[in-house]
Formats: sequence, C-alpha cells, structure tokens
Amino acid sequence: MTATVALNGTQKKDFAKTLFLLENLTQEELAERTGVARRTVARWMEAEKWRELKVSITITKEEQLKNLYNQLGAINDVISGRKEQRYATPAEGDTIGKLAAAIAKMETEVGIADICSVSKGVLTFIRKINADKARELSYFFDAYIKEKL
Repeated sequence: MTATVALNGTQKKDFAKTLFLLENLTQEELAERTGVARRTVARWMEAEKWRELKVSITITKEEQLKNLYNQLGAINDVISGRKEQRYATPAEGDTIGKLAAAIAKMETEVGIADICSVSKGVLTFIRKINADKARELSYFFDAYIKEKL
C-alpha cells in the first residue's frame, strides 16, 4: 500500500519538506509518499534550500534544553557571584522568566517534529521485523502527520 494522501500543492510541499527534514528519504521516496514527480521534489529542495535547513536544525530537543539550562545557570552564577545586589536586575529577571518559559514549553509540548520522530522510530523498529507491515503502517503515520499539519 502506498502512502499517498489527498493534499493540495502547498500541503504536499510542506509534507515533503517535513518528511525530508525528519527522515532519511530519497527524492523518489518523497515523491512517492507525497504523490508528486521526483523532479518536483528536487525543484522544491533546491528553491527552498532544504539541505541547508536540515543541517541547521539537527540540534536535538535535548541539546536545546541543555543550552537553555546552561544559560539560566550562567545568569544565576553572575547574580550569586556579586558582592552586593545579589538579586536579579530587571533585565536579568526578564531573561530568567523567558528562559524558564521556554524550558517549560519545550518540556511539555509535543510538536510535529516529535510526532515525526516517534513515527520514524516505530517504523524503523517494525521494518526490522516485517518490512511489508512497516510499509502498510507508513500510510497511517503519513495520514496522521498530514492531519496535524
């Protein structure tokens, strides 16, 4: 069973881009899963610089959280290292609040990238056991992801 879903042109491009960024698929596989020609996928990739984008977003959620915690720790170290005024300035307080909010959001929200990542992991696991079943299930994962776009 092929994983072609009924999408308009923009949705197909967005879906192909999401699949490209989160999975290691060939242009042919992207074309098949989105229902467009391989050349169309190649044109989209070149025009919107998908390869460069993929490189720029390879930082994981865990790495992003680690960076936020490190920034928060650095601000707290500066504050506690002062001999006087051992409390946050208004600017530091604002930054601490923003960092805390970003951390809370990242730790609790599940985005399309997370859904795609889990879908990819499940399909990779199933593919080792039963490649035909993985192909069949990819249709449902693709449909679910499309619904979330």
